[in-house]
Amino acid sequence: MAERFRAAFDGGSRGNPGPAAWAVTLLDGDGRVVEGFAGSLGRATNNVAEYRGLIEALRLAADRGARALELRSDSELVVRQMKGEYRVRHPDLRPLFDEAVALAARFESFRIVHVRRESNREADLLVNRALDLAGRGDRTSERLHVVFTTTPDGS
Repeated sequence: MAERFRAAFDGGSRGNPGPAAWAVTLLDGDGRVVEGFAGSLGRATNNVAEYRGLIEALRLAADRGARALELRSDSELVVRQMKGEYRVRHPDLRPLFDEAVALAARFESFRIVHVRRESNREADLLVNRALDLAGRGDRTSERLHVVFTTTPDGS
């Protein structure tokens, strides 16, 4: 059982709404990306894609038996809504928010942190990879799994 689970998530769309995708990157104890997952969503807004990334991260943590969870995101809106600092006003986001809150409540410890976009680079790269594959009609873009031996840019 994974006592502590750390991950970063992202979501994006090309157009708002437009073709959309989500990504989750798993982090080791030093914050390095070791594994990533991504998937396409069809047509959605950027904020819907961000929430889908959050929900996928929560499900992945639960599937791996995590008890303590720390998630990072460059979406200030999602992070502040999850912390109760912003209200969820858009009707398309309410069911996603409710699902995320219910999933997060299953963990003994849940922490969500806003990070700068540069600190979420690998998840952003995976979102764009899923969008590129979906744009070419590649059915494998429905769900990608990547194991990193170095960062995606080769460093």
